[in-house]
Amino acid sequence: MNDLVMHTHALTIGYTNRQQSRSIAADITASLRGGELVCLLGPNGAGKSTLLRTLAGMQRPLEGTVTLGSQDVHRMDARTLARHISVVLTEQVNAGMLTAYALVALGRHPYTGWTGKLAAADEAVVQWALTAVSAGHLAHRFVHELSDGERQKVMIARALAQEPHLLLLDEPTAYLDLPRRVEIMGILRQLVHDGQRAVLLSTHDLDLALRMADAIWLMPQNGALQIGTPEDLVLSGAFERAFHSAGITFDAYTGAFKIRQDITGHIDLEGEGLGAVWARRALEREGFQVHQGPNGSSVHIKAFNGHGRYHWQLTQHNQTTELDSIQSLLEIVRGL
Repeated sequence: MNDLVMHTHALTIGYTNRQQSRSIAADITASLRGGELVCLLGPNGAGKSTLLRTLAGMQRPLEGTVTLGSQDVHRMDARTLARHISVVLTEQVNAGMLTAYALVALGRHPYTGWTGKLAAADEAVVQWALTAVSAGHLAHRFVHELSDGERQKVMIARALAQEPHLLLLDEPTAYLDLPRRVEIMGILRQLVHDGQRAVLLSTHDLDLALRMADAIWLMPQNGALQIGTPEDLVLSGAFERAFHSAGITFDAYTGAFKIRQDITGHIDLEGEGLGAVWARRALEREGFQVHQGPNGSSVHIKAFNGHGRYHWQLTQHNQTTELDSIQSLLEIVRGL
């Protein structure tokens, strides 16, 4: 088992204002270990950002403790804490005229003297951090010229340059398109494989979290933190309960959220491969209950895949129609 990096005991998070305390989440007891990519999920307002700030030592807990190794995070001096924990927040940093290399080099501040001068060993760490996130080619570009995805890579490299045992990231894939979100999550997953560091990140990208996280910390609204593998939390129903919303349902078979709608009709679908997969998605979007294989429905569709060409047969009342696109399939079923 990988080494324990951080542990919380009976933690209550929230805010204190004018001698009054407001609790957001209570009795949080959890651990993070090296070699783990953990995703923090929950609806808006559940307290994800507050928890991350508390773990990072940026906000004091109302009750309980956060320990890093054997030390209380909230009793550690800033320089020591920065050598163990690095943080990447959602807000975009105004880096002025800094190059990507100069911004990443700021991550060495906990190790340099008051002059901030980098030694050869520091330079090597900066180069390693840029390479680790596939951003070495960005080193001499100005940060304000970078795309959102490139800038996020550089921010993660800056955090890595601190050589932390724990990376805390608040919505690291926010504002990124789908390919960049997948890329960033892949980079973070790769960074934990050496077993020496842990990564905890909050995200609203539920599909990626279910696919890539080693464990999930699930924060329901006004409920207790639940911890487990993505699969266990789906199978227990905890995932669906945490994100329950009127008009929305979670499909445990696909791991996706769907709009709850009235059933338009029933269709039997036969076949395998992409032709069947995407036909099912399209038919369900139209409100049909799709059954795998013969099930007695009045409409039967067969999907065929061959040499990159997809086609479908729709049979109703002993009459079969050959179709060469999903669009033509939908045009017929809409009129049923």
